[in-house]
Amino acid sequence: MTIDPRALPDSQVRRSDRGMEDDGWIAAFLHEAHYGYLATSDDGQPFINSNLFAFDEARRCLYLHTARLGRTRSNVEAGGGEGVPVCFGVSKMGRLLPADEALEFSVEYAGVTVFGAACVVTDAAEQRHGLQLLLDKYFPHLRPERDYRPIVDEELKRTSVFRVDIREWSGKRKQEGEFPGAFSIDDLPALREASGR
Repeated sequence: MTIDPRALPDSQVRRSDRGMEDDGWIAAFLHEAHYGYLATSDDGQPFINSNLFAFDEARRCLYLHTARLGRTRSNVEAGGGEGVPVCFGVSKMGRLLPADEALEFSVEYAGVTVFGAACVVTDAAEQRHGLQLLLDKYFPHLRPERDYRPIVDEELKRTSVFRVDIREWSGKRKQEGEFPGAFSIDDLPALREASGR
């Protein structure tokens, strides 16, 4: 019996043996991920944009920002004030796993996909909150008023702040123990050079 994947919930992972249903694991992954990809659509044309982001666990949302004008903003504004459906993904790669058969080559990985609604944040206090979360995530050793001037109104006019309210999410991970021949992607340049490619 063939199952139509479009009939399944958005957050259902096809390979249940790799699904991570632990909300704590998913939240930790969102806190630690360096960047992600926001997928929007404009009249059926998908658009994906890489973004720095911050996960606000208390509000169960993501904050990110882009330039004042651009495709991400126009796609999100197309949803009006209620928010437009979006998908946001983060991932990381583990070791590469060679095999004796071409079809069995694999890679370790982990990732989270978020399904929700995005809106442009227009409230100045919430804009500052989202931007400060970003600053605190990427520059945790620096503090406003101690190390830099805090965000001012003029700066808020030069950027777009977005909030993605999380409807549901899913996590996925493949991780092996001891694995003969496994190597890091960082080893590829040396391996290419050694092989003469």
